[in-house]
Amino acid sequence: MLKLLLLLTFTSICAAQNGITLSAFTVTSKSITVQWSSRPDASSYKITATPKNSPGRSVFAQFSGDSVMGSVSSLTPNTMYSLQLEAVDGALNVLSHAETGETTAPEIPSIHQAYSKHSDSITVEFTEVAGATSYILRAQSKTGDFFSEIMVSSSPGTTVKLQPYTDYKLSVMSVNSGGRSQPSDPVEARTVVMAPMLNTTSPDNGTILVTWPAVKNAVLYTLCIIRESSSSREKLNTTDTTVTFDGLEAGTTYCIKGTAWDSEGKAGDDLTVCQITRPPRPNVTFVLVSPGRSLGIDVYWAVVQGAETYVVRTTAGQNCSLTVNSHCYITPVECGQNQSVTVKAYNSAGSSEASEPVDFITYPCPLENIWVEEPVAGNCSVVWEDVPLVEHYMAFIKRDDGMEKSCNTTGTTCSFPCLCGYSYLTTVFPYNQAGSSPYAQVRNYTTIPCCPQDVTVKLVSTETLEVTWPEVKGAELYETTAAQTNDVIHCNDTAAVCALSDLRCNTAYSVTVTPCSELRGCNRTCAASTHETAPCAPEILNVTQTDNSTFTVLFTNPNNPKTNYTITAVGRYGTHACQSTNNSCQLTQLPCGSTYEVMAEATTTAGRSLPGYSKALETGPCCPMYVNVTQVTQAMTNVTWSPGSGARSYVTALTSPRGHAKCHTLDTHCQMGCITCGTNYSVDLEAISSTGHKSECKYRGFSSSACCPTSVKLYRRADNSLRVYWRSLGAWMLNHTVELSGTAADYTCVAAAGSNYCDIEEETCGDVYTVVVAPVGPNGVKVNFCQPRRYSVLCPGSNAGMVISSGRQLVG
Repeated sequence: MLKLLLLLTFTSICAAQNGITLSAFTVTSKSITVQWSSRPDASSYKITATPKNSPGRSVFAQFSGDSVMGSVSSLTPNTMYSLQLEAVDGALNVLSHAETGETTAPEIPSIHQAYSKHSDSITVEFTEVAGATSYILRAQSKTGDFFSEIMVSSSPGTTVKLQPYTDYKLSVMSVNSGGRSQPSDPVEARTVVMAPMLNTTSPDNGTILVTWPAVKNAVLYTLCIIRESSSSREKLNTTDTTVTFDGLEAGTTYCIKGTAWDSEGKAGDDLTVCQITRPPRPNVTFVLVSPGRSLGIDVYWAVVQGAETYVVRTTAGQNCSLTVNSHCYITPVECGQNQSVTVKAYNSAGSSEASEPVDFITYPCPLENIWVEEPVAGNCSVVWEDVPLVEHYMAFIKRDDGMEKSCNTTGTTCSFPCLCGYSYLTTVFPYNQAGSSPYAQVRNYTTIPCCPQDVTVKLVSTETLEVTWPEVKGAELYETTAAQTNDVIHCNDTAAVCALSDLRCNTAYSVTVTPCSELRGCNRTCAASTHETAPCAPEILNVTQTDNSTFTVLFTNPNNPKTNYTITAVGRYGTHACQSTNNSCQLTQLPCGSTYEVMAEATTTAGRSLPGYSKALETGPCCPMYVNVTQVTQAMTNVTWSPGSGARSYVTALTSPRGHAKCHTLDTHCQMGCITCGTNYSVDLEAISSTGHKSECKYRGFSSSACCPTSVKLYRRADNSLRVYWRSLGAWMLNHTVELSGTAADYTCVAAAGSNYCDIEEETCGDVYTVVVAPVGPNGVKVNFCQPRRYSVLCPGSNAGMVISSGRQLVG
């Protein structure tokens, strides 16, 4: 029992690992072919087909172990089967199995008949079978070079894309969801011959000519002609390839059907073409010559049947074409002519015969040459050349202010009064029995312009005169001249203004304005107007300085004696001027430190001249308002001063009998050495401009401070007091102050004038002192730049000597 359980378990595992698959390959009405996956241990396979949902027996088939495909036959058409596959070993044990389902194809249909009505198709009538969802028509040529299958839903079905007059084998298969049935028993059928390819034309409005190329395998042709919108028809048989139908209605469409017949008497395809006959001949009803700038005619005619368009032609070769209206406008046509017009109707077949010609007469031609003559000023005549076919002329004259005049004459001239400064428009229309010319040339005649009144001449610049005047009628441009310039034209312009420039100064000019027109020229009878130009500009010859604030200007005098001259000096902070009638003038009260541009102008009743070329004038720079001298050390001072207007640099000097100091700087301060103490100095300053002008400036003197004493000593006296001793310099007898600064105490004493020592009671011995001895000036101010000295003083009883230091270095 244990061995049996182990064997069953192992078999189940192998079956799970060696499962097979089953699927349908092909289906017919009575068979199903399936395919499966193989098993190495299978010795055979068994397929069982069992009907579903319908009574019937099961059918099975057995195959060898190396098979993977097999069929089950003798099945019922249009039936759903359950298919089971079993893999069996040599002991007939089932190793594994698989199932699937499939429906057999419907019954095989049968063909009742097959026939051809068109040269490229055959229609098949067949029995419809139960369960079929569609049918397949198969067509094969007997020669084997054509094969096709098409799907149809029911009977009858038609197979297409066949060749004319060719034998084919045809069969039918039914189709459902399972597949298709076997083909039915084939039948044979032949396609019919092709239809003749008809070509039609209409040689005239009552005939249609039909031609076609010969059809292969055709022995007879049948043509049937039917008029559009009519039941009347005509049929004829012929073996030719050309047929003429005559006696037809003009402008009418006819449809012609052609059929070819084979030798067996079978009719082939038919082809229908439609052809319209040419339209009937139209009739012109009315011709109207229409007015306008371009001469034309309106042609009217009666509409005819079947016409698609109409073409109108004149004997001059002009034409027009219309598709809808029954009238046409032709432009331009020649003037003064007798012509005729015809109309033809057209459709797709061609044209009709031309209508009977209708004559018409055009208007007279317009005049080509018209001109105006003025033999006497104020009396004019419009004149023209005669043209043929004219009964009379109408002349029209219109002045540019609206005045009009006309005259009717059979001659070639018409007189009218004409005034200067006006333009006249003249035109002449010729007339004949058809009326007047639709347009005429217009001639413009302008009389000579009148002279302008109220001419104004004024001076607009020193050498330019502006001339203005009111515009005059008829003047297209104005010429402005001056007699003094040899009548050179200064302006040739349409504007009523002119500028005569580049004239001579201080000269009277005679100016003439001449109005001109392009057609009549210029009126040279106009009066002149006189005006004088501005005086000539004087030139400055020299500028000399008379005193600190006065300058004399010398200049040229190029004008008449009554000319006034103005000399102007323009500076940054003000303007100074003087006037004169001769050639010199004085400018006064010019301030220091200023620069001026000096120029001269002349003035007359005509106007002012341009300023002459200017000259530069520079006054000396201003002295500073103050100078301060401050002593920095015994031998050096610091000098400062206020800026001087017009000065760029300064030279400062301190001068005394014992020596002097000087510096040159761009600044307003300067440090100066080489100063002797206790000395009176004079203070001088020289202000210098950027161009080198100098001003000498003197200021209150400066006294240097008293001299600091020398040989300053500090030592202890027998009474243990300290004495400071010095030697005075300089001639002045001055008080001196003595200051001792120690680490333990500070001492001060004052020595009277003439004394050279000072005693100080010391409170603490053995200290180091800084000693400063300075004189006190007469003003009670102590000199503060005397140098200090350092001393170390020992206490009494010490046998060490006194140590003196001067500056930063100790001396033993």
